[in-house]
Amino acid sequence: MVLTRRWERLGPGSFFLAPPLWLYSRMLRQVLHEGLRTSFYKLGHFVANHPVFFASAPVLVSILLGASFSRYRIEENVEYLLAPKHSLAKIEGNLVDSLFPVNKSKHTLYSDLQTPGRYGRVIITSGRGSVLDQHHVDLVLKLHSTITKIQVHMLGFNYTFAHLCLLDSNKSCIVDDILRVLEELRAARAANRSAPPVRYPITRLQDGREAYIGHQLGGVLPAGREGVRQARALQLSYYLQAVNPLNDVMAARWELHFCHALERFQEVHPEVTLYPFTSSSPQRDFQRTSKVSERPLLVSLTLCVSLAVLCCSMRDCVRTKPWLGLLALLSVSLATLTSAGIINLTGGKYNSTFLGIPFIMLGHGLLGTFEMLSSWRRTREDQHVKERVAAVFSDCMLPFTASTALYLVTFGIGASPFTNIEAVRLFCRNTCISVLFNYLYILSFYGSNLVFTGYLENNYQHSLFCKKVPKPELLQQKPAWYRFLMYTQYNEEAPEGGDMHAYENHLLVAFMKRYYCDWITNTYVKPFVVLFYLVYISFALMGYLQVTEGSDLSNVVATETSTIVYTRAQQRYFSNYSPVIGFYIYESIEYWNASVQEDVLEYTKGFERISWFESYLGYLRGLNLSTSLPKRNFTERLRSGFLKLPQFLHFSDDIIFAKRADGEVDVVASRMFLVAKTTENKREEMYILLDTLRKLSLGSRVKFIIFNPSFVYMDRYASSVGAPIKNSCISALFLLFFSAFLVADSLVNVWLTVTVASVEFGVIGFMTLWQVELDCVSVLCLIYGVNYAVDWSAPLVSTFALGRDYTRTRWVKLALERHGVPMLQSYLCYSAALLPLAAVPSNLTHTLFRCLFLTALITAFHCLAILPILLTFLPPSKRKKRKEKKAADDREEIECVEVVDSTRVVDQITTV
Repeated sequence: MVLTRRWERLGPGSFFLAPPLWLYSRMLRQVLHEGLRTSFYKLGHFVANHPVFFASAPVLVSILLGASFSRYRIEENVEYLLAPKHSLAKIEGNLVDSLFPVNKSKHTLYSDLQTPGRYGRVIITSGRGSVLDQHHVDLVLKLHSTITKIQVHMLGFNYTFAHLCLLDSNKSCIVDDILRVLEELRAARAANRSAPPVRYPITRLQDGREAYIGHQLGGVLPAGREGVRQARALQLSYYLQAVNPLNDVMAARWELHFCHALERFQEVHPEVTLYPFTSSSPQRDFQRTSKVSERPLLVSLTLCVSLAVLCCSMRDCVRTKPWLGLLALLSVSLATLTSAGIINLTGGKYNSTFLGIPFIMLGHGLLGTFEMLSSWRRTREDQHVKERVAAVFSDCMLPFTASTALYLVTFGIGASPFTNIEAVRLFCRNTCISVLFNYLYILSFYGSNLVFTGYLENNYQHSLFCKKVPKPELLQQKPAWYRFLMYTQYNEEAPEGGDMHAYENHLLVAFMKRYYCDWITNTYVKPFVVLFYLVYISFALMGYLQVTEGSDLSNVVATETSTIVYTRAQQRYFSNYSPVIGFYIYESIEYWNASVQEDVLEYTKGFERISWFESYLGYLRGLNLSTSLPKRNFTERLRSGFLKLPQFLHFSDDIIFAKRADGEVDVVASRMFLVAKTTENKREEMYILLDTLRKLSLGSRVKFIIFNPSFVYMDRYASSVGAPIKNSCISALFLLFFSAFLVADSLVNVWLTVTVASVEFGVIGFMTLWQVELDCVSVLCLIYGVNYAVDWSAPLVSTFALGRDYTRTRWVKLALERHGVPMLQSYLCYSAALLPLAAVPSNLTHTLFRCLFLTALITAFHCLAILPILLTFLPPSKRKKRKEKKAADDREEIECVEVVDSTRVVDQITTV
């Protein structure tokens, strides 16, 4: 009936000429808008008719699914979570492992060259003096002896490092070359002879072999040409075999004993400082964030509950709604429990990035529930509870449903296979599940509790004690404390337009209606707000131009852990050189050809090199032979001469020979090791170096690849991290464009798009100025920022755009009066929930707190200050009410509605 009359009033029958196409489009949008509002009105009636079912069913479902926590599991593979899934570095790593398996190396290993499975590392620093002086050399060798004697008891046997280590060709454990240097120094001092000179970063051992010690000796002060006068730090690495599950378990236990042994050694010898690190340290410290967050999260919940109850309370004991503030958080908690149960039942594994999901649900759910409470205050008190609940659903559920759909689309895109980082994909997938249940529980559980509190209010029962409040004449006869507890404003006959005066005693309502709306729309305030916005844009642009990617694992682990302490020590003492880069020639080339030799030497020029190729060419020159020998002679001297000498024997691991059908032997693959000189900005230089060598390999005659395990995290990291936010923003813009044909005014989506762009730009800029890098956690917060901005601005802009018959300023005030209070309530509760996150000793939670706090603050600034100012002088325009109307338009349409209740029948006259 209502839709039919609206269509007739907007239809072509009221015009002398056929209306243009844009008018038909507008009429269609208005009909669709009213149709959706009517549907939610009927849904509200249905929920109000069955409140017990909708209140109990979500609780029962949550309890049943919450029992699945017996299947709770934790994801232990950090590389699987944080490294890009599809990257060239992983393909290169597989090729490297197939050609030169690390477990089959027979002579030496270079730190950080390949991922060796299980290992233990320790950085030793001296408080005074050099680690190469006699006292510290003895301490380091004593520590080495202590580590090699660590015993792991398992299956009735005691296993030491000798049983678990990687073995060389002599069946001895492979150890770092710096230990041989220290042993030579001690032997020379014991024999009372001069110690051999230690060169840096490549030194020569007594057997004539050259060894790279750039990652084993740190804090070096040079003395003369390539000599070492003093060194402040020393690093030792111990690699373990992990060829089968049982061996891996023993190696994992050895790592624990390794850390305990270092702690005991540190207590006995305080003159040195030890920084331990094992292969399981990143995973343990990554998951440690969840443990150290438990107490702050409880504080966060307590603060949020307290503020939610206070924001919903007022002096009037009947109209106050403290239980609804508590039930709003209970709805979010039940939805979280339900979604977690589904994740456990489907085999999902927990990781520390999931800490952000409850805060996303909280930001979405709080605003929706406070909007429903604000809409309840605008309903007429003389209406039946079912009518009031239906009116709330009609008023609030349409924008809340639209924003929920936007959440599902943006995070759904992030959960798609197009996302290259597994942690981001899992987070987005679980967020979609959580947001969906959050929406359903607010619609059902919170809506049904709104019915119960409505009956208490209609019957003038106390909101806390459920006791009937006496009428004023009876209340005056009671004691003062009783009158204070039972204070309410009786309205025997409510006015026709709805009674809003009773709710104006609410602190935030009075502040917004009496003070803030008039102040923010004041002519003298507008220039200062615009000026402040320009300052905001300037600082955001300054930060936006300094955005950096954060592929470092230390960005997502707990602070003051072994990973952070070890990383700081490594950056302080071992940042002069890059990680060892493997230079792999993976096909047979003409090594004997002079032009090929020049190409290979040119590619490796400028690096510190550990190269069999250069050593062999120097060997030929030492024999007064040409380096351009015939193929057979070149290969034969390499095999039978060069690689048989003790000082070059270790290069046999770096060359792969193959016998052809004609009996000739070819070098089918080989490897060399390169180290670049770096500065403080080591990571950015590695990005540039990786790109440069990759481009060089594409156009060179020599087919080579470069590899280091850190490339797995750096390769395509920028595109992999940025892709989810780009795809989500594109999908959000597409959804806003598509929904422009469904909303009553297409300018609503234009303003939403502008607001989202301004908020996202500011969040990116200010988080960079707050020393937050663009990593997987900050990108997830940026995706949430798109939805959070739409959540806040959509009701405000819609109310303003759909308003007619008043000036822009008047409608800005009306929009703020309707939606400003829910915004303030949501912001206060959400900020209180975020504050304890700042106290969690974890880099992950620091990033989470800073990004979410900036998102909430900047969005509140836009919706409470910027948008109200801009809307007062920018489209859409408003039409003033006409003074003259036709007599046919002056008559009112009266519709009789009979409301049937279980106890009474109320004839209600509603003016439309």
